[in-house]
Order: sequence, then structure tokens, then C-alpha cells
Amino acid sequence: MDFGEVVCTDLVEGPFSVVLVCEHASNRIPDALGDMGLSADALQSHIAWDPGALAVARLMAERMTAPLVHGGVSRLVYDCNRPPEAAGAMPLRSENYLIPANADMSEIERHNRIEGIYEPFANALSELISDNRSGLEVMVTIHSFTPVYHGQKRDVELGVLHGVDDRFAQAMMESVPADTPFVTRMNEPYSAADGVAHTLDTQALPTGLPNVMIEIRNDLIRSPQQQRAMADCLVSWITRTLNGFQEGGAA
Repeated sequence: MDFGEVVCTDLVEGPFSVVLVCEHASNRIPDALGDMGLSADALQSHIAWDPGALAVARLMAERMTAPLVHGGVSRLVYDCNRPPEAAGAMPLRSENYLIPANADMSEIERHNRIEGIYEPFANALSELISDNRSGLEVMVTIHSFTPVYHGQKRDVELGVLHGVDDRFAQAMMESVPADTPFVTRMNEPYSAADGVAHTLDTQALPTGLPNVMIEIRNDLIRSPQQQRAMADCLVSWITRTLNGFQEGGAA
């Protein structure tokens, strides 16, 4: 099956110390899969991608002169923040939606998605990190989440998540801006126990690269103005944290 462009790498000139990742950047469904048995509204919703996340990640990359690796297909086809053996990699259900195209997949179909989507994404990010590891100081993954999940309103607005290596996440929580307007919490609305730390633990951890996952409530990044404000907030916060992290010798 032709999945089209499954991974995009926005490179920058010159040295860089930060690498950005946005696994759920796109809601694109490859032509061969049609609509996956879902409505147009469902395919525009948070079950198919992380609305607003790519726009924020691109603004951050511009401001930090950082490369950005982002996914080119919907998380419903393959969730690049999940290993092949995870149930959520090619989900049968997302929140209240059944995913008809993922039901009764053959082993060949599953293998094709792993080989055609997950492996190119993982390899592109791994190569970028490997080729530039000596100058890298942190990997940051950018996600967004829905304000209401399974009927429950979420009060948290920004989540700072970590996997095995919690150094940078802890440092960020210790330097939350005093004037931040956002309700900010550690490991909410998800944590590693929910399986969300795959990219952190497989890409950054093996080389000791400090890392963190940022979750943004998607109603806060719907407009270009909101996206710019969020990018400015996160860049300032991450940069300040990184400076303190370096001074403390934690990197």
C-alpha cells in the first residue's frame, strides 16, 4: 500500500541544541483506506490527530532554530508514539468511536503499516538525533488534548510529562513562570502509565538526551493568535529551564 508521505523533517541551517517532535501532526488518511469507516467530523476531531499541535511546534521550531520531525498520517492509521505491539498503535476504538478499518486486519496489513509508517518515522528521528547528538541538549515532543474526554471536563491546561528520564520535566515544573495563565501539572492528563512515553524512551533515553513531552489543551490553540502566544510561552519557559539545567550540570 502507498501511504504517501509518512514523516516530514523540517531542517534548519547551522548548529542547534533542541529537536522538536510532533507525532500526531496530521489527520491525513491514505487514499487506499478511504474514510476508514468514519464520518468527516470524526476525522477532524482529536481522535484522528492533535489539533493545533503542529502549528505550535512549527512556531517553536522557528523561534528556537530547531529541526522538527512530524508525522504525515493520522494516528488512527498508525500512532507513531506507540510500539507495534501496543493495542493503541492501530486502535480498534478511540474514545467512543469504533474504527472499522482497523477491525479484522490481517497480519500482512499490520506489517505493512508498521513497515510503511512507524519504521520510517522512527528511523528519521533516530538518524537526526544520532547525526547531531554531540550538540543536542533536549528533545521536546508536542501534543494536544481534548478539553472533554469521555464526558469529563479536564481542568488542566498544560501537561509536562516524562518517561524513564524525568530530569527535564522536573526542571520545567520547578521553573513554571510565576505569571503563567495556564493550569500546569506534571503527568496530566496522561502519564507514562498510559503508554505515552514511547518516543521519549526509545529515541532520547538510549543516548542520555534529556527529554520532555508537552501536552496542550486544544481549545487554547485553535486560532493563529493563540498558537503564537502558546509558542512564545513554551519557548521562553523551555529556554529558561534549559539554561538552568546546563548551569546545574544536569545535562
